[in-house]
Amino acid sequence: MELNTRANVEVLVNSFYDKVNKDVLLAPVFAHVDWPGHLPVMYKFWSSMLLGEQSYQGNPFQKHMNLKIGTEHFTRWLELFLETVDEHFSGEKAIEVKERAQHIANVFQHKMGLLK
Repeated sequence: MELNTRANVEVLVNSFYDKVNKDVLLAPVFAHVDWPGHLPVMYKFWSSMLLGEQSYQGNPFQKHMNLKIGTEHFTRWLELFLETVDEHFSGEKAIEVKERAQHIANVFQHKMGLLK
């Protein structure tokens, strides 16, 4: 399936966070999240990135900078994200979203001083 509609972005986000919430390493990090409020923000974020929707307003790094996380969390987050994309989607946008996720993980880790 192509990752080219808002509905497909929602499938990606929902499927991914289902995995995150069951993951031994990541679930505790996300335990405080207000999911009914957070998921629509993530739909907007990825729809803006992939579909040009321009519906996302915010600073994603600011939300993450004070979390007690390390490279192992980013590695696991990325593993689950890439796995989720591959399970549901193919095509140009699937490749793009995986590349963007890898870039975001690298930028966040660099800004947090986790990467040299």
